[in-house]
Amino acid sequence: MTGDADTAATAEAVARRSYGKLVALLSARTRDLAAAEDALGDAFAAALAHWPAHGLPANPEAWLLTAARHRLIDAARARQTHAAAADTLLLLGEWAQAATDVAGQRTEIPDRRLALMFACAHPAIDAALRAPLMLQTLLGFDAAAIGSAFLVAPATMGQRLVRAKARIRQAGIPFAVPALADLPARLSAVLDAVYACYAEGWSDPAGTDAQRRNLADEALWLGGLLASLLPDEPEALGLLSLMLHSHARRAARRDATGRYVPLAAQDTTRWDARMLREAERLLHRAGALALAPGAGVARVGRYQLEAAIQSAHGVRRFTGVADWPAIVALYDALARLTDSPVVALNRAVALAETAGPAAGLAALEAVGGDARLADYQPAWAARADLLQRLGRHAEAAAAYDRAIGLEADPAVRAFLQQRQRGCAG
Repeated sequence: MTGDADTAATAEAVARRSYGKLVALLSARTRDLAAAEDALGDAFAAALAHWPAHGLPANPEAWLLTAARHRLIDAARARQTHAAAADTLLLLGEWAQAATDVAGQRTEIPDRRLALMFACAHPAIDAALRAPLMLQTLLGFDAAAIGSAFLVAPATMGQRLVRAKARIRQAGIPFAVPALADLPARLSAVLDAVYACYAEGWSDPAGTDAQRRNLADEALWLGGLLASLLPDEPEALGLLSLMLHSHARRAARRDATGRYVPLAAQDTTRWDARMLREAERLLHRAGALALAPGAGVARVGRYQLEAAIQSAHGVRRFTGVADWPAIVALYDALARLTDSPVVALNRAVALAETAGPAAGLAALEAVGGDARLADYQPAWAARADLLQRLGRHAEAAAAYDRAIGLEADPAVRAFLQQRQRGCAG
């Protein structure tokens, strides 16, 4: 491998491991995310020019932090305003205490990524922008990649992210972990943003979309970071457990020819056993924390329940059948927490496995009038399946028509069309 290739590989590894850590530290005082990102980008460019000629520093992360700090200070001085001068003094004072030795003699760099995550998920930030903002500030995704992943024009996404960063600076949104009393409400927004990242990547199981291909993996990385920074928060552990349970089945969602395989028909030998074991460990740890004496029922949250549901599906790998009674009971608990029509839909599907398709269809029709399900493909697919199982083939075919029209994934659409053809028989 050439020197340039070594340098590029090291820079890429540092970016993967430390980009968010450095952005969080650089912007903690000024709350100017855009300036911190620009300075860090310049520092990476300088590293690619400097390291091949002078050798890799003993501490690349500290080298980059120092280079970025100098660029931020130079930019503040160039503005020659009182505010900029004050920012410069604050930066100099703070970074004198940080590990910024170019030679890498000091290795301890403060980790403020958790505070940055809470800033990105602040109530003043549009909920739809919290996940994209985390992807950009913590992982270094550009606006084009984020826009493509979230089905928004790259230019539009770029403008929205710029406005969100300006909002953080202008409103003085603090880079701080909330007080214990305020943590549950704010933590929920952070968890939701990370899960939104995962859901976007999960929607491309075949990995055919270049922009979404690694999005689920990046969300898992964010979830792991969150769990490591909040090791005693049951919901942080529950979210990571949920994502790992789902991700363990990723390889089984398509067969060798690329055809869609529903959960009930998946080959469980293709499920990742190591990932499932880790998901179970996290779920048990979350349960122990949530149900510890004095913890209170409030600590059993949405993500723990959803992870438990996935765990009850996962037992099929060992017993040959999912634990449907447990799944129905868990959906009952989740419905009480969320009042979500999607939860009610999933409960109806599970109920059909324990009480028969007629009971499942009755439960589904009880929420069928909810406008939020009118254009939700899984609701129509579930209705079609239950009608088909009851022998009501004409109604089932009509429901399949609706589901097929709402489905964008060609593999899932082909699966629904195949099921619909079964109605004719």
